[in-house]
Amino acid sequence: MSSKAAVGAIELSSIGIGFRVQDALLKAASVDLLIARTICAGKYLIVFAGTVSDVEAAMQTAQSEGKDAVIDSLVVPNIHPAVFPAMTQSVVLSPEEVGALGIVETFSAVSAMVAADVAAKAANVTLFRLNLAMAMGGKGFLAMTGSVANVEAAVQAAADAVVQDHGLLVSTTVIPRPSRELYTEYI
Repeated sequence: MSSKAAVGAIELSSIGIGFRVQDALLKAASVDLLIARTICAGKYLIVFAGTVSDVEAAMQTAQSEGKDAVIDSLVVPNIHPAVFPAMTQSVVLSPEEVGALGIVETFSAVSAMVAADVAAKAANVTLFRLNLAMAMGGKGFLAMTGSVANVEAAVQAAADAVVQDHGLLVSTTVIPRPSRELYTEYI
């Protein structure tokens, strides 16, 4: 993403308005659509990438068009590259990579993306799952592994960012020595 240095995400309470917002933001700036779909609880999520100025312009249009239907939004100028493999659930952990387990649970998909970006930048952890409101009543969650100290630091930084910027934190959990069964579907 050298020329696509920024990512924007917007979560809306209406599917119909979500389609309208998607159309408007794509017409407003030269951005690439990464995700556009309905999510649980009848919401609509749009994630897009482009240059910082294009993503900011598209987001300004999206927020204006979405008005009261906007639940949450973000623009990240340089999102950590580990966020997208975790979001697509394409991370495969080897037994050697399994360490402490950290979970950050949020009330929105966008705030879970914030948590993932901040966690990956805060400490040496492996993000392996980022669930954006699918089959979870509209919530999001992030799962990571690493040393206890790194997982604790990453979880705390992510939680602080979600509370400070969005106020949508549900819970955090750090399990220093999780049972192997917790990682069964990842290794």
